[in-house]
Amino acid sequence: MSHNLELYNSLTRKKERFEPLNPPHVGLYVCGPTVYGDAHLGHARPAITFDLLFRYLQHRNYKVRYVRNITDVGHLENDADEGEDKIAKKARLEELEPMEVVEHYTHHYHQNMDALNVKRPSIEPRASGHIIEQQQMVGKIMEAGYAYEKNGSIYFDVEAYNQKHEYGILSGRKLEDMLSNTRELDGQQEKKNPFDFALWKKATPEHIMRWPSEWSDGFPGWHMECSAMSTKYLGESFDIHGGGMDLLFPHHECEIAQSTAANGKESVRYWMHNNMITINGQKMGKSLGNFITLDELFAGNHQLLAQEYTPMTVRFFILQAHYRSTLDFSNQALQAAEKGLQRLLNAQEALLQIKPGTNTSVDLDTFEKKAYEALDDDLNSPILIAHLFDLSKSINNLATGKETITEIDLSRMKDLFNSFVVDILGLRNDKSSTSTDDEHLSSELIDVLLQVRLEAKNNNDFATSDKIRDKLKAIGVVVKDTPNGYEWKMA
Repeated sequence: MSHNLELYNSLTRKKERFEPLNPPHVGLYVCGPTVYGDAHLGHARPAITFDLLFRYLQHRNYKVRYVRNITDVGHLENDADEGEDKIAKKARLEELEPMEVVEHYTHHYHQNMDALNVKRPSIEPRASGHIIEQQQMVGKIMEAGYAYEKNGSIYFDVEAYNQKHEYGILSGRKLEDMLSNTRELDGQQEKKNPFDFALWKKATPEHIMRWPSEWSDGFPGWHMECSAMSTKYLGESFDIHGGGMDLLFPHHECEIAQSTAANGKESVRYWMHNNMITINGQKMGKSLGNFITLDELFAGNHQLLAQEYTPMTVRFFILQAHYRSTLDFSNQALQAAEKGLQRLLNAQEALLQIKPGTNTSVDLDTFEKKAYEALDDDLNSPILIAHLFDLSKSINNLATGKETITEIDLSRMKDLFNSFVVDILGLRNDKSSTSTDDEHLSSELIDVLLQVRLEAKNNNDFATSDKIRDKLKAIGVVVKDTPNGYEWKMA
């Protein structure tokens, strides 16, 4: 399986040629949501980024096992080792069982992802369903000498680990700097050092979510779930681990330390991180209270929104920026994305109106080469979209008779457009996907009227021809005459 895909590896801080451990199989793990609230625009970016990767690897005929977890226990407030579990807090405030909260927001997350045309992962494990695996891994880390017990809680001994391995290998942080800059927080007196992190926490009497263990009734530390579940479903070594840039430290740094301590080797070959979506230069997030939920975006009912935006507009908005660049929210940017998406959808419709000729004036070889080069260059979706805009211009010229194409090349053009726009970028026409029988009937009636208009025009009955055109325009149907007849679209 020969190709030139290069991915930026956060671990080595450079682009590297992608070479899977066991081709054609690829193991991909991505950190999923903590399900205690509605998904917002910031959640959409990693979902769409790694959906693009998933789709492209499949397009390149890899057999991908894509694992994306659901965090439903152990994620404490402020991503710390002390405080209330985020889901338990939501349950307390709404007078629900924690798993009621989990089920509600997991279901809602799936609905939002379906609307964005994000493919479901191969496996979607939950932290609460893998307590035994997490306990077993904690035991292995203790046996290796990299963890200690204190009052029923188990902490990872970063200083002991750093004597043989490098803590900070992913983030670039040095333990010496952390020693001098880390202040001790309330409730962390149990730790040898403030930067040690919990593998297992003894539950306080009021803590609802707890499981028995040899150390105490408690719950796993937040970082443990991904190490345990990635190992279970992808093995001790696998190809790609992805997530948002905000997870790089401490979450992913701790994952590396845990897996290395338990298995005696680093588990991940390529670490990939998408950058943040910001509002006025500040990261969008629930903890900061500056987020816009996906439901609000789709309905347009947020004070920062000038209008509603379709799920495909949101998807295109995210794809038109490279995944490693910061993407700042604005209505202007979303409106520009709306127009850009419509250009591609118009071209998709125009493809159906092209009449083949005897020769081809469009350079499909160059387009195909450039499109693959863009994706192989660390999933450069904005460059791919630029090439698709160029192809769209050629499609429109073909539809209006300004260029020509043979039947064989027209079929190839349709396949290429469908592959890159639909299969890889995951864009679809929301209107066509929700069309009713009445809408199909309306389309057919418009075509009947336009056929009558064409016949009137051919018979020099311009009064009837113009009348039909003007009546259609009045109800929002724009008619354009072409050398091959006509084309129309809704205004």
